[in-house]
Amino acid sequence: MSDYVKTVTDADFDRIVIDGSQHVPVVVDFWAPWCGPCRALTPVLENLAEKYQGKFILAKVNADENPALSQRYAVRSIPTVMGFVQGELADQFLGAQPESGVMAFLERLLPSAGELLRQEANERRAGGNIEGALQLLNQAVSLEPSNELARADLVETLLDLNRIDEAREAGAGLKPLRSREPRTAQALARLELADDGNQEADPAALAKRLEAHPDDLEARLALAKLHARNQRYEQALEQLLEVLRRDRAFGDDVARKTMLALFELLGNEDPLVRRYRKELAATLH
Repeated sequence: MSDYVKTVTDADFDRIVIDGSQHVPVVVDFWAPWCGPCRALTPVLENLAEKYQGKFILAKVNADENPALSQRYAVRSIPTVMGFVQGELADQFLGAQPESGVMAFLERLLPSAGELLRQEANERRAGGNIEGALQLLNQAVSLEPSNELARADLVETLLDLNRIDEAREAGAGLKPLRSREPRTAQALARLELADDGNQEADPAALAKRLEAHPDDLEARLALAKLHARNQRYEQALEQLLEVLRRDRAFGDDVARKTMLALFELLGNEDPLVRRYRKELAATLH
């Protein structure tokens, strides 16, 4: 059997399909030997797997021999074809399809040109080539302005290079989409915490200012953001909470907004987020 076509069972489905689709789309063909439409569709799928040369993997599941998988994915009739991307069911169709219909299905699963550039940029960034990653991300966003993940990666890469104004410009295109993608929320959270160049960057100096003037909320906010940028999140949240305790309306509610940005950066499951959400609620109410 081809390297691009695999027979999958209950025992190895998660490894081949769920884990495998983290790297390349996996198309699952639920079939059975007695199924006439399956005999028409399966060769089309196999031929396309060869034609696409590894851009997707075809996983064939004999529905009769693997009833647990049919039950797991509510397969009511065969052939049923499902496409998995990043471990999730992304699309599906029922019944035999002509090659043109199957190709249209595949194109919905395969990464776009902009997404391929984004993935290559991530590889460069992970390897330390930040400027190379930036070049590819600019190309990706230029090619696909609505590619939210590419724009979020562009914001983060610009922040890594301390190009704050450019990061803010790139991030402006993300704000209406914030709730759709956690990755976007994290990039915007980093952007909100970025140094604007007008604040004291020495934590000792800021602490000394606060010791002399505890109600210097500008210094307290600057210290909170400095802690956050240095990943001292508990200290950051504590300073922001203290700003709220002293003046809830300070800076157009900036302390609460910055706390919410930190919550998004850390994620809902972080113990600090759970703790300080309660602290925030108690302070506000």
